[in-house]
Amino acid sequence: MTTIDNGQDAATEPVFAVRNLWKVFGRKAEAVPGDESLRGLSAAELTERTGCTAAVRDVSFDVHPGEVFVVMGLSGSGKSTLVRCLTRLIEPTSGSLRIDGEDVLAMDKARLRELRRHRAAMVFQHFGLLPHRTVLDNIAYGLEIQGMGKAERREQAQKMLEKVGLTGLGDRRPGQLSGGQQQRVGLARALATDPEVLLFDEPFSALDPLIRRDMQEEVIRLHREEGRTMVFITHDLSEALRLGDRIALMRDGQVVQLGTPEEIVASPADDYVRDFVRDVPREQVITLRRAMRPAEGDEATTGPAMPCTAPVIDAIGPIARDGGHVRVTEDGRTLGVVCHTRLLSVIAGLDSGPDGRPTDREAAAI
Repeated sequence: MTTIDNGQDAATEPVFAVRNLWKVFGRKAEAVPGDESLRGLSAAELTERTGCTAAVRDVSFDVHPGEVFVVMGLSGSGKSTLVRCLTRLIEPTSGSLRIDGEDVLAMDKARLRELRRHRAAMVFQHFGLLPHRTVLDNIAYGLEIQGMGKAERREQAQKMLEKVGLTGLGDRRPGQLSGGQQQRVGLARALATDPEVLLFDEPFSALDPLIRRDMQEEVIRLHREEGRTMVFITHDLSEALRLGDRIALMRDGQVVQLGTPEEIVASPADDYVRDFVRDVPREQVITLRRAMRPAEGDEATTGPAMPCTAPVIDAIGPIARDGGHVRVTEDGRTLGVVCHTRLLSVIAGLDSGPDGRPTDREAAAI
C-alpha cells in the first residue's frame, strides 16, 4: 500500500520525503518492485515464487520539521529496516528518498558520512558504549570523529550530560551505570553532534517498565524544549500513542495506516488496525473536538468551557457532576458541546458515523 501524506502546507519542505520505497532481500531483488505480477503477492507467496523477502514494500510518507514521527509494528513488520534505509545503513532496492530536498540515494560516500555524522543521529536499543572510556568521553565520541578539539568537545559533552540528567556521572565508566543511565548516555551522545533529526530504533525495549517510562518522559521533555525532529521506531502501541505526533503502522513491510494517534484509535483503517487498538482507553486519546456535536438552544452559552484539544477523559468529571454538557472552545469561540450521550458513544467506540457521530443504530444502543 502506498501512503502519501499531505497533512502539512505544501510550502513546508519535509525533513524526509519517502516515495514508493522498497527493500527486497534476495538474488532477484531488483526485479520485484517493477514486476506487477509480483508486487501484489503476500510475503509468503513472494518468497515461494522468487526466494526473495520484501522487508519494505512501496512505502511513502513525509516527516515534517519538528514532529515526532513514529513507525510502529510487530516483529518482522519492516520498521527497523525502514529506518535504516533513511540513512542508507541498508541500501533501498528502489524508490525515492530525500532529506531537505536532497536525493539521499544519489549521495556519494563522503556525503553519506556527512549525513550520518551531522544531520541524522541514531539511537539504538543496544547502547554501544565504549567500556574503556568515561561517560563524558563516550558522549564526546561523535564530536571526536568530526575532528573537534578535546577541550571544546568535552565542554559540549558536559552540557549534554546535564541535559539528560546525568550531572556528576561524567567520570564513571558505562559498566558502573544502570540500563536507563546507559541509554541516557546514548541519547546524550546523539544530541552532542546537534543533528537535525534523531532516529530512534526501539531504544527502550530492553529497559524495565518504570525506567522505560522515565526515558519516554525524557524524550517528551527534550522534544518540548528543543523541537527537534524525531523518527521513533517501536513495537509498543502505548509508547507510540504517547510519543507520536503521527504514527505509521506497518505490517508485512507495508504501511497499513498513517495518521495521528487520535485518527488511528478513532478510525482504524482495517481489521488489523482495529485489533491493534482494541484495548486502548479511547477517552485518553480522542479529543473533545472529535467527540463534540453542534450546540442546541442555549447550550453554546451555558455549561463549563473546555479547549477542543483536551482529551475526552477531562470532560467526564464535569459532565458526571450535573448530567449536563461541556462547551468545546477554541480561541474563545464555542465550537460545539459534549454531553453524556456523546461521552458514552466515544468511550464505547460507537462514534463511527459521519464526523464521528454515532449512527442511528448505534445511538439507539446507548
